[in-house]
Amino acid sequence: MKIAVFPGSFDPITKAHVDIVERATVLFDKIYVAIGTNSTKKGFFGPDERLAIVQSVFASHGGGVTAAQFKGLTVDFCREVGAQFILRGMRNAGDFEFEKAIAQNNVTLAPAIETVFLVSSSGLSHISSTIVREIIANGGNIQQLVPEAVIEAVSRKS
Repeated sequence: MKIAVFPGSFDPITKAHVDIVERATVLFDKIYVAIGTNSTKKGFFGPDERLAIVQSVFASHGGGVTAAQFKGLTVDFCREVGAQFILRGMRNAGDFEFEKAIAQNNVTLAPAIETVFLVSSSGLSHISSTIVREIIANGGNIQQLVPEAVIEAVSRKS
C-alpha cells in the first residue's frame, strides 16, 4: 500500500491544497492530510478547528484521504502511520528552494521516506494560507480561494 503524508499548517486549507490532494489520489492508496504545529506561525484557527475543517473538506473521499494532527517532525509522523512518501505542493521557484532543503534534510533523517512534489495547477499558484488570513483580517472575499467549509468556519468566528 502506497501511503503519503501531506503535511502543513492548513490555516486555513485552500483550494490549492485540495487540488494537490485530489490529484495525488491517483498516485497513492492513502493520503494523510497532516496538520502540524508550526512554532513560527500565529494561527487563525486552532488545531481542532483546522482538523474539523479538513475532515469536512475530504469527507467524500472515504478512507483514501484522512485528516490527522501531529507534533514534531514530519518523518516521525510518517513512520507512525507507515507512510513511505511525503507529498508537497510547489507554487513557484521560491517554493522549490525552500522545499528542496526540507526534502534533503528529511532524507538524511529518514532515507526510506521519499518526497514527491506536485506543481500547483494553473490558476491556483497565487493562493497561500498566509494571503487568505490577511484577506480575512481585512474583511475581504475569500470565496474563490478556499473550500466552503473554511467560509463557514470564518463566518462562525465573526
